[in-house]
Amino acid sequence: APVCVLVLGMAGSGKTALVQRLAAQLQAQRCPPYVINLDPAVRDLPFAANIDIRDTVKYKEVMKQYGLGPNGGIVTSLNLFATRFDQVMKFIEKRQNASKYVIIDTPGQIEVFTWSASGTIITEALASSFPSVVVYVMDTSRSTNPITFMSNMLYACSILYKTKLPFIVVMNKTDIIDHSFAVEWMQDFETFQDALNQETSYVSNLTRSMSLVLDEFYSSLKVVGVSAVLGTGLEEFFVQLSKAVDEYEREYRPEYERLRKTLEKAQSKQKREQLEHLWKDMGTVCVQSNTLADSDDASAMGPSDLILTRGTLDEEDEERESDTDDIDHDVTEQSHEEAAFRNFMEETRMKYQRRSNQDE
Repeated sequence: APVCVLVLGMAGSGKTALVQRLAAQLQAQRCPPYVINLDPAVRDLPFAANIDIRDTVKYKEVMKQYGLGPNGGIVTSLNLFATRFDQVMKFIEKRQNASKYVIIDTPGQIEVFTWSASGTIITEALASSFPSVVVYVMDTSRSTNPITFMSNMLYACSILYKTKLPFIVVMNKTDIIDHSFAVEWMQDFETFQDALNQETSYVSNLTRSMSLVLDEFYSSLKVVGVSAVLGTGLEEFFVQLSKAVDEYEREYRPEYERLRKTLEKAQSKQKREQLEHLWKDMGTVCVQSNTLADSDDASAMGPSDLILTRGTLDEEDEERESDTDDIDHDVTEQSHEEAAFRNFMEETRMKYQRRSNQDE
């Protein structure tokens, strides 16, 4: 199974530059990654994305339709995209033998992904099917101030506990300044306190207290210094990524498999109950075993009229090697779930007809 690498970070930390560098490095090694862009507001991508949210959601139309600003438009676009994420999962599954890594670039506004329902849906969908690792990109050159550094670390800590996944902190832009000072601050409490003593604000006192709290967080944290511009540090990054995958298999996979089974059981039970209620409500009306509405049925789309229809995934598309893929919005193959639905309806119809014949 491919390794899903979720790249997160503050605006300007160099997430997109890192994704570009990772993709280029893997391409050079003849191990092309499957790349997904989740930022609907980005103008130009410096890498070829296999799946691009901009091909699926019209960001500016979302802003107009709902009367939103830029951030609200990004959140809503991501929410609309998340409703079709099951199709993204199908694409990843189809290409899993060809790509060892799936790299996901997230919106520049980090809170849009980390604290939204859609971010949770996407993260859990990936983590319940594939080994997944969160990569938190940090601007080293902007973290030379101990208070700014602590703010970054607190945010990293909150994301670690929110995502419940293996976590790597990538200290980017080491071509500007070496990250050794930050590593020293994490390993040596006294050194960090000395740096804080030069600050006299109230925030420095708060930071001094918080640094004690983060000691345990630091002890198990994977940290790598890289330069997305020069490509330095990537060998160590892939070493840490391999360790993170081992950690996922050992500590996280059992929990996500349990979560997936629980959700599947709950959804199956809910669907069966809904069908039983539907049958009771229909009374003596004879039910024909109609197929489910197509995904492009206007009555089923609702607010996702704003989602573009980009064609189908047919056998010819599967065989053809392409740099870019679009999300399949007109799936021609009938899923197992749809087949089960129709079988259940047919069985129920037959039972009802037999019961009616006996009554007559």
